[in-house]
Amino acid sequence: MKRAFSIQSLILLAACLVTTRAAAEWYSDTQSIMGTRVHAEIWQEDAAAGQRVLAEIMAEMRRIDAVFSTFLETSELSRLNREAGKGWMEVSDELFDLLKKSRMVSDLTDGAFDITYASAGRYYDYRAGERPDEETLRMALAAINYRYVELDEKTTRVRFAHPEVYVDLGGIAKGHAVDRCAAILAREGIMQGMISAGGDSRIIGNRRGKPWTVGIRDPRREDVTVVLLPLVDTAVSTSGDYERFFEEDGVRYHHILDPSTGDSARATRSVTILGKEATFTDALSTSVFVLGPVEGLKLINRLPGVDAIVIDAEGVMRYSAELDELAH
Repeated sequence: MKRAFSIQSLILLAACLVTTRAAAEWYSDTQSIMGTRVHAEIWQEDAAAGQRVLAEIMAEMRRIDAVFSTFLETSELSRLNREAGKGWMEVSDELFDLLKKSRMVSDLTDGAFDITYASAGRYYDYRAGERPDEETLRMALAAINYRYVELDEKTTRVRFAHPEVYVDLGGIAKGHAVDRCAAILAREGIMQGMISAGGDSRIIGNRRGKPWTVGIRDPRREDVTVVLLPLVDTAVSTSGDYERFFEEDGVRYHHILDPSTGDSARATRSVTILGKEATFTDALSTSVFVLGPVEGLKLINRLPGVDAIVIDAEGVMRYSAELDELAH
């Protein structure tokens, strides 16, 4: 049986399509989660669907914070820090997977990335301007070694081989959260958007036919942008010595610690990494910061599909090989 349409019906249908298309716009939300600014921006044709997806993104960010925060005593990571030094502890697949990825980056960077840095890092209070004394730091250094985090893949159990080990996933968990939220957009069929958590972002598609623009700030001047990056379908992470710090006798003590010393790494002011997944750009930005501009860029130049922009201790901007060719 053929279905007949009147001219009036066709006109009404066309009007509805135009109205729906015209309703498409950018929807965004910004909240304070994981101790940082979380922002999401998506292109959607339906307002209700757009708001629903944004709410789901923020809920996922809060869920991940509840798992990986060292500030929440109820988090799974806090429980790991309390119990794994006493023996084997079974953990969630999500935590185990992120510990495995952390180990992989640690191996790749010869320990420049080390989640046990927090064995010393927990004794710094950047708001109060306090740092550990020499004896406390000496004892903490004995517990810094990523190999002390032992993983049993058959049972997803973890234990610490040293009783004073303390881990912090702040150098990789925000990137993980961004990637998880990018997966939500993919599931919803959203092909244009951006998600950021502090210095870690995922760019999804383009911005209505044009690239997204991400700025790198001057590490010493908050309101000055030194580079604008046009990006499409990219993960980008920046680590800087200006995020959490205090100065004492002309020395800057900041939160990116060199695991070999328990002190702030000072060969670099800022590192930006470009790649495919924010989990790894997040960890690599910390790694390159600790390695310093020379060894850090050597590492990046060995990794396919990864680029870096480094601002060194003198304020000089350096690029990984591929970007250096484009810049010159």
